[in-house]
Amino acid sequence: MTTTAPARRLGDAPAPETLDPAERMSADELRALQLSRLQWTLRHAYENVPHYRRAFDAHGVHPDDCRELADIARYPTTSKKDLRDNYPFGMFAVPQEQVRRVHASSGTTGKPTVVGYTAKDIDDWAGLIARSIRAAGGRPGQKIHNAYGYGLFTGGLGAHYGIEKLGATVIPVSGGMTPRQVQLISDFEPDVIMLTPSYMLTLLDEFARQGIDPRSTSLKVGIFGAEPWTEQMRSEIEERMNIHAVDIYGLSEVMGPGVSQECVETKDGLHIWEDHFLPEVVDPLDGTPLPDGEEGELLFTSLTKEALPIIRYRTRDLTTLLPGTARPSMRRMAKITGRSDDMIILRGVNLFPTQIEEIVLRTPGFAPHFQLELTTEGRMDALAVRVEAREDTTPERREAAAAELVKAVKDGIGVSVTCEVVEPDSLERSVGKLQRLKDRRTR
Repeated sequence: MTTTAPARRLGDAPAPETLDPAERMSADELRALQLSRLQWTLRHAYENVPHYRRAFDAHGVHPDDCRELADIARYPTTSKKDLRDNYPFGMFAVPQEQVRRVHASSGTTGKPTVVGYTAKDIDDWAGLIARSIRAAGGRPGQKIHNAYGYGLFTGGLGAHYGIEKLGATVIPVSGGMTPRQVQLISDFEPDVIMLTPSYMLTLLDEFARQGIDPRSTSLKVGIFGAEPWTEQMRSEIEERMNIHAVDIYGLSEVMGPGVSQECVETKDGLHIWEDHFLPEVVDPLDGTPLPDGEEGELLFTSLTKEALPIIRYRTRDLTTLLPGTARPSMRRMAKITGRSDDMIILRGVNLFPTQIEEIVLRTPGFAPHFQLELTTEGRMDALAVRVEAREDTTPERREAAAAELVKAVKDGIGVSVTCEVVEPDSLERSVGKLQRLKDRRTR
């Protein structure tokens, strides 16, 4: 696969006058705003959420103890378990009659985590999504194909309100009905598409089935989020679609999509909208704060949320905080390399599905569709990689590609795996968040 950048359809970076006032703040102005909002958030949570009052008291801290931003490290963290223990509405900080919307996780590993929004929260969220779309290259008056799932998942409705706030036209397709998605893209001629990167690959396959060149569509920008994806996948999508592929980040417990956004003019990591969220990176094992530039687990504290203030939420996402570029006063987060709870420990070696993805996407003859399967062989764990061949891959090339992958994993990651090359279109396709790993180990 070539990694040559596609012909660009976009102009220069947006002029400064199109940015929000917060995006033009100096670093000092931003830090002062953050401190004021952080102090309000700590008081709001302590006075209105019994969980936080108990947690603060147990740690011997009070909202008044926050005198500078670094003091946030003195306060207790919040985990997904805390939200589940207070299911459904125990973490809300406002009366029920002030809650205008609730969202929730799927609950596939336990009780769902439930989040709520006041009218102001929804307006703030829509504004941040609008800001994110504009940073990605979207503009008022354009048509935006929204293929994130609607319902309790935050992606669909979050993007929907943000598109409208931007002044663009939303095409609310949601996920699924893949052949119809391709038809609507061809007929409605949207400028921007928003969906998960793995579902974009599914759409690309459907374009091929319908005999349509995806590079011929009206699309100029793809805004991809809800799951980790690599630079190799960006190259794959940009080459096959002739669009800018940019990253958006968020999670329900913090707000939803729009917590941070990659800017189209740099594509060098996601600028965190720090006027609304205070990020930290800590050691994922002991929670020790790490300086900017070191990789660790990402934590977020909300600064403006009314219904569900969140203090030092442990996202489990692994990244690095970096200085701002396209938005100089706001720090960037590097692309998510994986999640601490997605990490596979195989014979004492830590690896992430994204590391396998990088190897799959740079191996000639492989399509970008693969699955990992963990099994038990005797007393040892074993990992098998099942990957689709491209349509034009010969049997000899398939065999060579499998050997190349096994060697690349051994040389680059340090573990032995097996590789099974399967027929094109034979692996399960994603219409939402992709589950790469199937754990079939016996205990």
